[in-house]
Order: sequence, then C-alpha cells, then structure tokens
Amino acid sequence: KRFALKHHLLRHQHVHTGEKPFACSHGSHRFSQKQQLLHHQCIHTEERPFACGCCPKVFRNKTDL
Repeated sequence: KRFALKHHLLRHQHVHTGEKPFACSHGSHRFSQKQQLLHHQCIHTEERPFACGCCPKVFRNKTDL
C-alpha cells in the first residue's frame, strides 16, 4: 500500500505488528488507534455526544443516530 502522509503509514503498520500503544486508564483494554481509545472511553464516562434532532434520544456514536 501507499500512503500520502507518513502518520497514515505508521498507523497502518500497527495492523501488521499487532502494536496497541493506546491504553485505557480504567482497565486492561488497549487499542492500535487513538480514535478507538476515545470511542471506548465513552463507556466509562457515559458520554453521549450525538443527539437526535427528532426525539430526545442521545448516542455514543454518530452512526447510531
């Protein structure tokens, strides 16, 4: 594969090395990408930043709207 940005290459290399440098401070979960860790941390904080515009429901993920 080819990547336009060096950090995209470095992020992709975690797939092959199995490296998971981002650790949850509340448990033993580890992640290969920072965004995965941030998503996981919503479990601990009960944060639900995505609100439906038609009803009062709120969600952790934009894709759940």
